[in-house]
Amino acid sequence: MPKTKVLVVEDDPGLQRQLRWTLDAYEVLPADGPAAALAQLRRHQPPVVTMDLGLPPEPNGAGVGLTLLRDVLAIAPGTKVIILSGNQDRANVLHAIGMGAYDFQQKPLDPDLLQLVIARALFLHGVQEEHGRMRQIEADSPLSGIISRDPAMLKLCRGVEKVAPSSASVMLLGESGCGKELLARGLHRLGTRRERRFVAINCAAIPEQLLESELFGYEKGAFTGAAQRTPGKIELAQGGTFFLDEIGDMAPPLQAKLLRFLQERVIERVGGRSEIAVDVRVVCATHRKLKELVEDGRFRGDLYYRLSEIVLTIPPLRERVGDAVLLAHHFRNRCCASERRHTLHFRPEALAAIEAWQWPGNVRELENCIRRAVIMAEGPQITLEDLGLPPCGAAEAENINLRQARDAAEYRVMIKALGRVDGNILRAAELLGVSRPTLYDLMSHHGIR
Repeated sequence: MPKTKVLVVEDDPGLQRQLRWTLDAYEVLPADGPAAALAQLRRHQPPVVTMDLGLPPEPNGAGVGLTLLRDVLAIAPGTKVIILSGNQDRANVLHAIGMGAYDFQQKPLDPDLLQLVIARALFLHGVQEEHGRMRQIEADSPLSGIISRDPAMLKLCRGVEKVAPSSASVMLLGESGCGKELLARGLHRLGTRRERRFVAINCAAIPEQLLESELFGYEKGAFTGAAQRTPGKIELAQGGTFFLDEIGDMAPPLQAKLLRFLQERVIERVGGRSEIAVDVRVVCATHRKLKELVEDGRFRGDLYYRLSEIVLTIPPLRERVGDAVLLAHHFRNRCCASERRHTLHFRPEALAAIEAWQWPGNVRELENCIRRAVIMAEGPQITLEDLGLPPCGAAEAENINLRQARDAAEYRVMIKALGRVDGNILRAAELLGVSRPTLYDLMSHHGIR
């Protein structure tokens, strides 16, 4: 393995040799001035820089060093700069820290302490780089809002990827708050209509008297207040995807009109006489059990079969092993950033309560819970009281087959460990009491990525 590069900016040859000897575990890139330092920085992009503020042509001042610090952070903002200073440079060191330097070490240098500070800087740089890569992957992914390690959820996502390029109507079934609209948007972005509009409407949020005009539009003078011709949501989605959320709450008269549109692919505006051809892909979602509604006569059977060419069922959060803690870490990071708070950490009992709670409101409830906890937390850690959840203490169900029980226990414990440490393999191995290669082997055996 190649050594990690560390840029050493020091004009004193003796101290430069001492630093080379101290940092023999790294590839030391020497520089005796700003020009050489910036050249090394652009060429090698080292994650850590050690720098003396007193550089020529002002060895007794800090102006050149502070200017170099500004240039280094402008070229590579993620670089961790460690200032090496004497006792008389306290004011300049504080100024450098305020400009963005990572840390400082006082001369004469303590080799062990310097190595520790560099190791911590490298670790933080690696974490930030990985976080940036994950954010980029998340931003580039059509299913960017779906975060899961649960096999059923991953299988569902693969199903979405298969169905998306087709023109089939898709029905998403799942409890409220489990991510139906996120998957609908993923279907749109993965499909052939991604360049056109995604238009969504919630059938339960609009009164029955207004829903028809919202769906199909209306002509001028069709009713009191109709001052001008207005296209409906279906027409606005021309060429794209039309998402009907909570389709199970649609009134029977509108169900008949929607069925005609799905059969003929034409609409008539309220108060209009001409038919308008519309080419859209229809995706619908509901938390209701539509088959039972069909049997009770509250939902048209012909409409149900027209909408359900492809049916995808989203598992509730309580059935997704390890996802509650995984999502809790994600929402914590996002809320800390939006609320401009330093990153908080969960106390062990808080993580245990998150794992044990059934989350009847699913992911939406979890997100609201974490957001409230981030706002209310007084210290550096999120406690059980901040979450507002009861302490856990439920025993797990037995499995009488020894091999199945062992495999299930291994899988469950590994998922929980990975969730608690936010996916850090080394820390998960330490938590489980196994070596990192052993954990990798177990993850491969159970299909955990």
